[in-house]
Amino acid sequence: MEKMLRTVLQKILSRRMYLVFSAHAAVIAVSYVLAFQLRFDFAVPERMAMLLWHTLAWVLPMKLVVFYHYGSFHGWWRYVTFADLASLLQAATLSTLGMAAVDHFLIPEHQVPRAVLLLDWGLTILVLGGLRSACRLLREQLWPYLIAGPRRPALMIGVEQAGEAIVGQIHGHRRLDYRVIGFLDENRSHHGTRLGGIPFLGAPGEAVTLAEEHGVGVILVIAGSLSGHPMRNLVRQCRAAEIELKVIPPVEHLLKESYRLQVREVRIEDLLRREPVELDRGAIEAMLRGRRVMVTGAGGSIGSEICRQALACGPEQIILVERAENSLFYVNEELKRLARPGQLAACVADVGDLERMEAVFDRTRPDIVFHAAAHKHVPLMESDPGEAVRNNVLGTQKLADLANEHHVARFVMISTDKAVNPTSVMGVSKQIAERYVHALSEFSDTKFIVVRFGNVLASAGSVVPIFQEQIRNGGPVTVTHPQMRRFFMTIPEASQLVLQAAAMGEGGEIFVLDMGELVPIVDLAEDMIRLSGAMPGEIDIVFTGTRPGEKLFEELCCDGETLSPTSHPKVLAAEHQPVDLMEIREALLELESVVYQPGEKVREVLRQIVPEYHAPDCSRPRSAATAGAGPVAAQTMNLTT
Repeated sequence: MEKMLRTVLQKILSRRMYLVFSAHAAVIAVSYVLAFQLRFDFAVPERMAMLLWHTLAWVLPMKLVVFYHYGSFHGWWRYVTFADLASLLQAATLSTLGMAAVDHFLIPEHQVPRAVLLLDWGLTILVLGGLRSACRLLREQLWPYLIAGPRRPALMIGVEQAGEAIVGQIHGHRRLDYRVIGFLDENRSHHGTRLGGIPFLGAPGEAVTLAEEHGVGVILVIAGSLSGHPMRNLVRQCRAAEIELKVIPPVEHLLKESYRLQVREVRIEDLLRREPVELDRGAIEAMLRGRRVMVTGAGGSIGSEICRQALACGPEQIILVERAENSLFYVNEELKRLARPGQLAACVADVGDLERMEAVFDRTRPDIVFHAAAHKHVPLMESDPGEAVRNNVLGTQKLADLANEHHVARFVMISTDKAVNPTSVMGVSKQIAERYVHALSEFSDTKFIVVRFGNVLASAGSVVPIFQEQIRNGGPVTVTHPQMRRFFMTIPEASQLVLQAAAMGEGGEIFVLDMGELVPIVDLAEDMIRLSGAMPGEIDIVFTGTRPGEKLFEELCCDGETLSPTSHPKVLAAEHQPVDLMEIREALLELESVVYQPGEKVREVLRQIVPEYHAPDCSRPRSAATAGAGPVAAQTMNLTT
């Protein structure tokens, strides 16, 4: 108890609190005295002067209590906002009403003139509001010039992403030597106008020209305000013109942590960004809140991110299923810092082990299953096709059967573009798994949903970390083929869209995620070399040839499927042909019988089940539009890894 009282007293009597308290007391007292002076033209009668000093004895503490209640002593004056001024207005109004009530009901024989109360109300707002605003003005406009040397003029792209607020942070930050002199925005109606005293000078495409006209050596871009292609063009133009290009995190990222503004170099994620994904948070939270959610492959890039995203939606419990012990340990330790006790259940288990998974289902009783566990590396699965079948096909079958038997509400299988017209063992194994899930959905109360997408930026074993390591070692950077092209998504984007598709699904659908802009892999390599501080000629790019099972051009739509839009602009639905459950089960029995036989025998059975499984034809890109998908599908032709 003594320790708690000491802590409270230290907080109350802290140096800053004392100064703020004293400042408020002085302003309140001066405003009250000045109100009397103004009311009587600075010739206050003796009787009114006596009333002034007698009433000040109770007016001052009463107003201090009201202002404390409204948080006036806790805010930072140098960060004052309209919310603080609104709070000031409320505190001043309530305290004036309190003064009037006390004066009228408790001491009616010595009433304060009503004009004095109104003047005191206005003066309190004017003086306190003026002082707070002056502190912010000093911090943002004057103080930086007093403590630092000349600041470098800069242009800013991304005013729609709360640019004015970030400009205030930049100008008030003593360690950032930038002064924003103009905004760049695609909206032509903004051009010629001003925001916060800073003019709109033109469009982002004119950035380098405008920078040279105004003697600007730095261009600041708020992350996410430019999509991949314009951002890459801007990087090249700035490099050619020897203009610095810096990136600022968007406000939503700053608000997740302490409000520290950071200006950083351009990263590869910035070059691959598309329009920000907007989710139907209400539908996702309604699906997950209070539910028991199982995530297989929880230690992987996608599985772990699904766990993070799901945890924010308030599930009753998340069951993390992963056979790699170390990966499971690390993601569980990370999530434990955010979860309440008992909200996580970490299970070391292999989805291909039926008895183990039965025990996990019996113990945890999941309502929703996200099946992200799979072997994904194409060359490795070409070497071990039986293992691809055992894990990707038979593991999915066992897990789907358990979900059906335990009346799971939703089962979401994460698939890949390689399942479309497959040329690899990994791809054909995922297509067969898709088929089984679809066939089972026809006879089950469980809503079975499939989500397809391609390359995920910076996921484990993906091309970006491989390029980074090669560049770090001085090269060469290895690209399989000069015409290899892919779409990319970030890990959070892919995971969020999986959740969105799960919330939309009614069972039996294949959802295809729009991957954004097509990126040639050789261009990606060159961009990463430039961002490392070198030029493409300084680090060699070597073409090694396509690997077994690899295509130059991927697809998101099988022959016989069509893509159609859904209620979410980033999610398309692939209409597929029905699959007979008995036929696919018989095929899986045959596959199971050859899992441990030589690879060619496994491939032979795979070809019998999926006749379109063939060696890759790299001579031309295949378009989803050729499958009758129409303009929407043509726009999302899959060229992913």
